[in-house]
Amino acid sequence: MHDDRSAAPPDPARELAQAEDADVTVEVDRVAVDGTYVRVSSIGAPGDRAFLLVAGLGIAATYYERLAPHLNENGPVHALDLPGFAGVPRFRGRVTIERYADAVERVIEDLGLVDPVLVGHSMGTQVVTEVAARRPDLSDLVLISPVVDSHARTVRQSAIRFLRSTLHEPAAVRWHGITAYALCGWHWFSKVLPRMIAFPIEERAAHVQARTLIVRGEYDAMVPRDWVRRLARVFPYAVLREVVDGAHSVMHAQADAVATLAVDHVAHRLPDRGVSSLQRVRDDSTSSDLGRLSPGDAWMLVKSRVIELFGMARNDDETLEAAKSAHAVAMADGDDLPVDPADREAVVDAVAPETRDAPEAHDALEARDAH
Repeated sequence: MHDDRSAAPPDPARELAQAEDADVTVEVDRVAVDGTYVRVSSIGAPGDRAFLLVAGLGIAATYYERLAPHLNENGPVHALDLPGFAGVPRFRGRVTIERYADAVERVIEDLGLVDPVLVGHSMGTQVVTEVAARRPDLSDLVLISPVVDSHARTVRQSAIRFLRSTLHEPAAVRWHGITAYALCGWHWFSKVLPRMIAFPIEERAAHVQARTLIVRGEYDAMVPRDWVRRLARVFPYAVLREVVDGAHSVMHAQADAVATLAVDHVAHRLPDRGVSSLQRVRDDSTSSDLGRLSPGDAWMLVKSRVIELFGMARNDDETLEAAKSAHAVAMADGDDLPVDPADREAVVDAVAPETRDAPEAHDALEARDAH
């Protein structure tokens, strides 16, 4: 008898979760760029398609810690700490989104990546969009919480919207943000912020040939539903998804749903496209991951995080490797995620009726969010 389960895609995170003695190695390397370097944290075995993860303004690659292990289906996952963030030395002179895109392109070339899947969050979506606009050879792009809404491009508007979003973030995300911004420093943060707010992502989107998945959280005030719908009209090929109960850092707080969407997008399992493709998905498993940790794993989680921050502050890659690997082991031991395609419904909910193609339904949801 043929067993359909044998055709299921591999899920390294599930394998780690089921192992008695999980073993995860995170490798940390540096790629020299423009008088400084990009720190690259890698997980997974070599393969045909790598995922390249770019975080947002002031944020460390640590924000992807819950997402990265679930993307290693077709190749390794590389998460980047860009110059000025996570303890990496800053650029000298003027800084722009284009300069960060130059750095990401250098990483692609240095690592010898062929058609990597670029994933960006927040300001990282601007960086990867700029890279994709320059490189028609790239096939797939994933934008998580793309900024900045063209109808709200001021520091004041962005700050208010960001604060509204943080009300819906879990405590772990807030802690990540506080420590990451402390390492970044106000001077550099305030130098890059105006560049992020002014960057016209919609103008560069028109030049992107890659198939693009756009994901937002339900309560992400920085990335309103109307904004992603306007973006979808500009990208030549865009698929829209909204994660129920998610906010701006949806790739951390609802990592299972976002990972499933990203993998399905690359595998061409999300055939719909355009403005009418906006559908809602649900994540009922990520929030309970930490609850599955044993006391020993929970202590390892806290201890490794403190050591990782110490390693970032001192630019000590060996300490970072050890801390990140220990943290990944602790998280893997706490995971218990579905792997079979038939089980995906346990992670990603069915399409909500109110987000079907009818424009009236979209407008009603936007009116609700405005209140």
